[in-house]
Amino acid sequence: MSRVPGWLGRFGAGISKAGERLNERRAEAERAERAEEAELSAPPAGAPRAPDPESGGRGPDEPPPEQDAGRVPAPPAYAPAVAPRPEPVVAVPWGLRVAAEAGWRFLVLAGTLWVLMKVISSVQLVIFAFIAALLITALLQPTVARLRHRGVPRGLATALTAILGFVIMGLVGWFVVWQVQENIDQLSEQVQDGIDDLRRWLLNSPFHVTDGQINDIAKSLRDAVGANTDEITSAGLEGVTVIVEALTGVLLTMFSTLFLLYDGRRIWEWTLGLVPAQARPGIAGAGPRAWRTLTAYVRGTVIVALIDAIFIGLGIFFLGVPMAVPLAVFIFLFAFIPLVGAVVSGALAVVVALVTQGVFAAVMTLGVVLAVQQIEGHILQPFILGRAVRVHPLAVVLAVAAGGMVSGIGGAVVAVPLVAVTNTVVVYLRAWSRETRLAP
Repeated sequence: MSRVPGWLGRFGAGISKAGERLNERRAEAERAERAEEAELSAPPAGAPRAPDPESGGRGPDEPPPEQDAGRVPAPPAYAPAVAPRPEPVVAVPWGLRVAAEAGWRFLVLAGTLWVLMKVISSVQLVIFAFIAALLITALLQPTVARLRHRGVPRGLATALTAILGFVIMGLVGWFVVWQVQENIDQLSEQVQDGIDDLRRWLLNSPFHVTDGQINDIAKSLRDAVGANTDEITSAGLEGVTVIVEALTGVLLTMFSTLFLLYDGRRIWEWTLGLVPAQARPGIAGAGPRAWRTLTAYVRGTVIVALIDAIFIGLGIFFLGVPMAVPLAVFIFLFAFIPLVGAVVSGALAVVVALVTQGVFAAVMTLGVVLAVQQIEGHILQPFILGRAVRVHPLAVVLAVAAGGMVSGIGGAVVAVPLVAVTNTVVVYLRAWSRETRLAP
């Protein structure tokens, strides 16, 4: 055999090595392609792994087939990705969220006010007695302060002021009752004469009212009174209960006034102890301002009512209207009901003048009432009451109407001072909270 040349052996060995390198590169390319496919088909984080064909269709971390019941298989690799749903709070429109927040807070506030009104109505006598005591205390407290300033002991100053105040109010009430009893007979005769004059005027008026129509109206009134006799009787029997409640309210008012005059500061300090500590400084600053507003309102209302009663009383006295003095006292008392009280008392004076003195006296009385009320509204109230208790007329009307609907005459009386005091407190607390936020 001939020996193979050395160069031919070396050539064959090089070809063999080149083939091995080519196989290695092909294997590496296949591995890289499989790795890329695995990354593209891999499920998101937290999703179950794809089943492994070598493990019988189960993933490496899945339990045996007997534990797979009820489990949802993983989606295939070609399934489209589903975007996650937003939170419900984010999905609700902003306006609807604000309306809902305001709505449930309004419902809570309305429920609280409803419960408060129920509680007040159940102890209405006590509440009104205490409010009346506050109003009387606001009127008498400056007198106690002057006596204390002149060296009079606190107990003696309180006793003198309270006795003098209650004696004056009692004398006013007695005077009104006495005047009504003295003039009731004369007033009845004048009213009857006025009704007869009104009847004759209607018969001769251009309204074509006949005597039969007037008799029918009178008969209807008599029948209505007769049909409601039982109700009138029961109302008279209930009057005893009303008198007892009135006496109880008067006694509660007197005792509350005495204690408020004597120990009002300590009562206020005890009340501050019931307020949370964070809100206590604001309430402590709003309290004296609210008291000054209430004092200014009561003193100003008394002065304005006294001026109204004097001038309207003098006017109807010179016009010859009977019971001018009791009517003036009624005008003074009704002046504590803003707007509505002036209308009612003025209408009462005009009606008495109409049925007793005729149409001319009634027109003149109406002129006197309107003139005095205009002077009161445009000059007296702004000058005497001032800016401390200035309340918009619309707020006055709404407050009086709401107070009258809720608690009758008593609610109408306390409605306006309550609104004035609330306005003062809210304005102060708003300014105090703003200064507190801006403070370093």
